Amino acid sequence: MTVLPGRDRTRELARLKEESRLGTDPRATQRQHARGKLTARERIDVLLDEESFVEVEPLRRHRATGFGLENKRPLTDGVVTGWGTVHGRTVFVYAHDFRIFGGALGEAHAEKIHKILDMAIAAGAPVVSLNDGAGARIQEGVSALAGYGGIFQRNTRASGVIPQISVMLGPCAGGAAYSPALTDFVFMVRGTSQMFITGPDVVQAVTGEQVSHDGLGGADVHAERSGVAHFVYDDERTCLADVRYLLSLLPGNNREMPPTEPTHDPADRCCPTLEKVVPTDGSRPYDVRDVIAELVDDGQYLEIHERWATNVVVALARMDGHVVGLVANQPMSLAGVLDIDASEKAARFVQLCDAFNIPLVTLLDVPGFLPGVDQEHGGIIRHGAKLLYAYCNATVPRISVVLRKAYGGAYIVMDSRSIGADLALAWPTNEIAVMGAQAAANVIFRREIAAAADPDATRSELVKRYEEELMHPYYAAERGLVDDVITPSETRRVLTRALRMLRAKHADLPARKHGNPPQ
Repeated sequence: MTVLPGRDRTRELARLKEESRLGTDPRATQRQHARGKLTARERIDVLLDEESFVEVEPLRRHRATGFGLENKRPLTDGVVTGWGTVHGRTVFVYAHDFRIFGGALGEAHAEKIHKILDMAIAAGAPVVSLNDGAGARIQEGVSALAGYGGIFQRNTRASGVIPQISVMLGPCAGGAAYSPALTDFVFMVRGTSQMFITGPDVVQAVTGEQVSHDGLGGADVHAERSGVAHFVYDDERTCLADVRYLLSLLPGNNREMPPTEPTHDPADRCCPTLEKVVPTDGSRPYDVRDVIAELVDDGQYLEIHERWATNVVVALARMDGHVVGLVANQPMSLAGVLDIDASEKAARFVQLCDAFNIPLVTLLDVPGFLPGVDQEHGGIIRHGAKLLYAYCNATVPRISVVLRKAYGGAYIVMDSRSIGADLALAWPTNEIAVMGAQAAANVIFRREIAAAADPDATRSELVKRYEEELMHPYYAAERGLVDDVITPSETRRVLTRALRMLRAKHADLPARKHGNPPQ
């Protein structure tokens, strides 16, 4: 490039900036739009507040040679990096530009991402990655692979320090899938984004299985089966709008509290609808999301992992204008039991809330852990222990409310008073016990029932006796295992008052490098 004097240099700079912004091939932009996809810069414009983006290294070029690379050195090297604001708060962002090298990562490309991640950690602000790349740039060999290593190392260093959000807007194969997996949230768009370690061609060559890109690693697969995707959308703009909403619920870093918002929803609002939402008959299902909607401000909440492990619901919302995390058993799915996937889902969410100073409200209606050979052989012991570990390790304010059933080890695991909940509350419909009355009577009074002239009548009488003596609503309260029994209609008022009191909570864990949680 010829260096020009005076005003010509200014014109040359303007030309280079324009080339960096538009790219060198207008047809590449047309192809991107033809696929129903926005360009990297268009995505950044949708994500960030208007005219807030400040770009870093727009004039960066790679220095690789061989395989014709020395003759193709586009500006930005296929990734746009910088920072801006979302709702007026600083957010760092990097976006793969599929128009350049298919968004593939090379050495210079990786160094730009390394820099923006380092800046985000230093500034204490969230980072959003807009992923649309073909993996490592094959022509650069091991240098590209080392670039991924630097990203993974920074993702891990930033974990629990700043929020990290990955938005999948195109293919993400091989090692490139691990960076999103290390972040806090993964968003995907149907039809355009896929994630897999080995693509369909490799799968067919190795195993003989034939599968499409979407069938192997599409949005719905990861939302429903693998649990990799937290959120799934039909289009990019809706997806990015919810990324903005999620950011409004998260602090900038682990030293800040989540942002508050004024609300016109009274903190002491009575919730008479809750008296009808939850049936007193423990065998009748209901949608626990109706309970959540009644408790939170204006009925608004953001459910996470909505389509995976549906027997537990986790969500972010506000109560009295302050962000809370909610964990709730879902009687509409598998009767609300805990299984391997539900335990992992809830454990990960509890850890997230604890990392970013978000108080936890747990709504219990759990009949136990899911029995079965598959669950036992699949490691329900260690997976269930993940949830137990997460709650026991959490130092944020923790309040649990027993809505109905709370049986056995699942009751203990779901933030019971005995593992450190700051407040344990219960509705008058609660049944806290080792197991259901029928099963308990069959164990305790097995001989009496077998010897009775009328076993069914004897069983019914003994079940009733067990319920009256050990499962009445006040048994746990009398022993200090429940702080209070409250009516459903006053639940929001009690929770908002308790959360207000607990905002000053301070708890320290023992000095250690880190724990060793169950795997």
